[in-house]
Amino acid sequence: MSIEHATPAVNPIKRFRQRARGLVVLLVVAAAASMCTAAAASPGTPYLPAPTGPHPVGTEFLHLTDKARQDPWVPRAGARELMVSLWYPAKSRGERRAPYMTPKESELLLKGHGITSVPPDSFSRTKTNAYTDVRPTGGRHPLVVLSPGMAWLRSSLTALAEELASRGYVVAGIDHTYENLATTFPDGRVTTCATCNGEVEDFGRRVVESRARDVSFVLDELIGKRGALIDPSRIAMAGMSLGGASVGETMLTDPRVRAGADLDGTMFKPLPESGLSRPFLFFTQNADDATLNRDWRRLTGWKRWFKVTGAVHASFADYDLLTQQLGLDFGSKLAGTRSAEIIRPYVAAFFDRHLRDRPRPLLDRPSPRYPEVTFCTPEQQACH
Repeated sequence: MSIEHATPAVNPIKRFRQRARGLVVLLVVAAAASMCTAAAASPGTPYLPAPTGPHPVGTEFLHLTDKARQDPWVPRAGARELMVSLWYPAKSRGERRAPYMTPKESELLLKGHGITSVPPDSFSRTKTNAYTDVRPTGGRHPLVVLSPGMAWLRSSLTALAEELASRGYVVAGIDHTYENLATTFPDGRVTTCATCNGEVEDFGRRVVESRARDVSFVLDELIGKRGALIDPSRIAMAGMSLGGASVGETMLTDPRVRAGADLDGTMFKPLPESGLSRPFLFFTQNADDATLNRDWRRLTGWKRWFKVTGAVHASFADYDLLTQQLGLDFGSKLAGTRSAEIIRPYVAAFFDRHLRDRPRPLLDRPSPRYPEVTFCTPEQQACH
């Protein structure tokens, strides 16, 4: 369901397809086995773990159009259109919880990976923790931009977004149109993945550069239209998989982004040999990605590399915990909601340190609360 870690010479779409086929077999076998067990209970309604911060969470959906830029993947579509979810700390709880995704988006997401062993609307039933009918708290807040993995929807990072918003951040999750299996626009249009056919030449570099432009445009729009809510001097970015691969490029081309976190994303476009001096975090399932080892040495500022034992690629998004709740198996050793319980505090600590100047010992030494997390230091050829 995502881009496999690969060396730069490997076509990411080819690896994406290979990984998808392997996961389909695994998921179908797991579902069949569970159906054959008479005592197996039917999965309940999937849910995201409650955020731990002091604030209730509000959310709204934004439709943004970059009239100065033609869509890079479907030129006949005209200007580049994006859908963005905005999460924010709210004054109070509301009555209407936000949908996780639409039933059609759920259907296309599952169909796109050949998964037929659960109802097509399964993901759209997910219970979120954000409300659509609440007002934000006063004052300007630091902003974190989130970019999802290849073919995955912006909603795949909702658990992280809700956590950050509950801690006082504004969070913008971007659907990079035609790079995922479904994006729904306010007029009812649903676009699908035009880049998943493997026909885009030099795709890794091109998509990283395109996403950097998407993020800069979204920043322009948010600062211009939500200026009372956002502190433009405190902006950071996190991305998962291909979204993570895009963080470095965004920081190189947009100095407003002060810190970046790559969640299990191969660096398809190398950082320059001159380096990147702003704070950067690698958070991965293993430590043998040649592109990360190369770019680790080109990070000249504050940096950390954490490896999560027992994680799979989906552990860095919502789909690890949600598929477990649906009775499907990605092979993760992080049971229940453990993936979110690990990812959220480390990412939040990283942004607290670099956008709020708050000391966070979690980033400086191993924690007994998170024995799955090890510190990687490639210079010593080991994670410890």
